[in-house]
Amino acid sequence: MDLQRCKGMRDWLPADMYKFRQIESAFRHSCLKWGYQEIRTPTLEYLYLFTAAGTLTPQMLSRVYSFLDWDGWSGERVVLRPDSTIPAARLLLTGKQRQELSRLFYVQSVFSFEETGKEARERWQCGVELMGSDEPAADVELMLLGLDVLHALDFRGVELKLSHLGLVRALLDGFGLKTEQKTEILDRVLEGNGKALTDLKPPTPQIGRALSLLVELKGDAPGFLKNLQAILSTSIPGAIPSLNNFIKITEFLSFAGCPYQIDIAAGKGFEYYTGAVFQFCLGNEVIGAGGRYNELIPLLGGGNVPASGFALYIEPLMAGLDVTPEGTEQLILITSGAKDDWNSRFALAEELRAAGYAAGVDLGSQTHFHWQVSIPASPGLPFILTDSRGTRRLQLNSVPEVLKALEEIGAGKISSA
Repeated sequence: MDLQRCKGMRDWLPADMYKFRQIESAFRHSCLKWGYQEIRTPTLEYLYLFTAAGTLTPQMLSRVYSFLDWDGWSGERVVLRPDSTIPAARLLLTGKQRQELSRLFYVQSVFSFEETGKEARERWQCGVELMGSDEPAADVELMLLGLDVLHALDFRGVELKLSHLGLVRALLDGFGLKTEQKTEILDRVLEGNGKALTDLKPPTPQIGRALSLLVELKGDAPGFLKNLQAILSTSIPGAIPSLNNFIKITEFLSFAGCPYQIDIAAGKGFEYYTGAVFQFCLGNEVIGAGGRYNELIPLLGGGNVPASGFALYIEPLMAGLDVTPEGTEQLILITSGAKDDWNSRFALAEELRAAGYAAGVDLGSQTHFHWQVSIPASPGLPFILTDSRGTRRLQLNSVPEVLKALEEIGAGKISSA
């Protein structure tokens, strides 16, 4: 039998899981510290939740795992969740406890079908949703929270890229395009193609200049955006509210001493974004992204509830995380001079675990361990503590002395993360 994984899926080895838990722990710690509460949504959701009023781009909808949840007579089409924000919004609307302001976070996977199986079909995310506030400060809070997590994981050189889809939409309105044309161009921008805007023929030289400035804008200060105000106020006045919102966000970030780069094509992903969008980048790798989606909850029938959120992508973070796994690398192996003295071995292992160490009895084939404690075959003989390389050997008279010696030599304890 040829045993293979499903295409596009991966196995998680102990070293992978250790990195995963380190990321999860840092993320949960930061979120709780910032006043967010943890949730988890089902892996299966109804398809209509994601097709409602165009909540996902056509490309994303073409890649969902969809099937009929058959009950014998009829059925409803369901999907493996391709996104976590929409289920979080659904949870808010169907939950028993609804608050005026909800700060929520989760760690879970999303699924997307890719024909060849060369790309991942399941992706893990650390996500945050802030529902109930339309303040520019709410968007800034999410950006700073994401950076707080990344700094806690010791990632250096993370770049924050900003865009504003409300501004892009307002600019497209100024071209007098048909709805289908605007949707097609916006989809291209959402896929990271800023050239889709420069390919347009502007109806006036002023609009052309504004568009050129915006697409080429790579500034890191509010002044760059303020240069557009005079042009847009006369050519596309409908863009001014979004532009002012964008300026406020950049002013807050500058006041907080948070570096950023404006990149109008940094809004890849979701059609439900309506305002500021952002990406966390490490080199050429996007390791997280988010934005404002004020129209999503109204589209789902939930009233006028503004919201924004972001996700950090766990697999790219794992690839860049430089940590040494715990477990077998710190294991203290318990042996005995008496062949059948299992009770003493288990009792000592339990004492070591209670003290915070990784400990296990020797079952005959353990090759990876850090320290080894040999229990004496008879009373009066010493315990022998040795390291895995045989370079250190200590004789100890009791279990308390064993514990004291482990403490003094700095034997690693298992963290609570």
